[in-house]
Amino acid sequence: MTAVSLRPATPADVQTLAKVAHDSFHQAFSGIMSPASLAQRPPSFFIERFSAQWPDLVAAIAGGRIVGFSMVRQGHIDMLFVDPGAQARGVGKALLAGAEAGGAKTLECFRDNHLARGFYERHGWLHASSLRRSFCGEDYDFVTYAKGT
Repeated sequence: MTAVSLRPATPADVQTLAKVAHDSFHQAFSGIMSPASLAQRPPSFFIERFSAQWPDLVAAIAGGRIVGFSMVRQGHIDMLFVDPGAQARGVGKALLAGAEAGGAKTLECFRDNHLARGFYERHGWLHASSLRRSFCGEDYDFVTYAKGT
């Protein structure tokens, strides 16, 4: 893959970012979440959310197109998604490094999202706690991570 660059998202990016979020979300969580829970995150959900929160998004660009994004709010990585067709090519690493440079210190992910957990742990993030909470109308197990020093 071409080199990855990061830039602030713009309102014109919302549709593309929503597609990346939807595709990545459904791929990553299809073995974790129930079909009913997954159905609560159609493309329109992400379009509506990103239409309001685009200033919090950072887009990853490779080969002239958006291939991923992160959303960091108050030092917490709220989202970090990579287009399924661009995974394992340094996009996530670039987004994570950018989030860290911007002050990200915490994140949360599904306990059973072993790929994400391994990725964060390889990049120096440490398991901080475990919790069970409601998400999309059902209870799921999550873990929180903090950036190690």
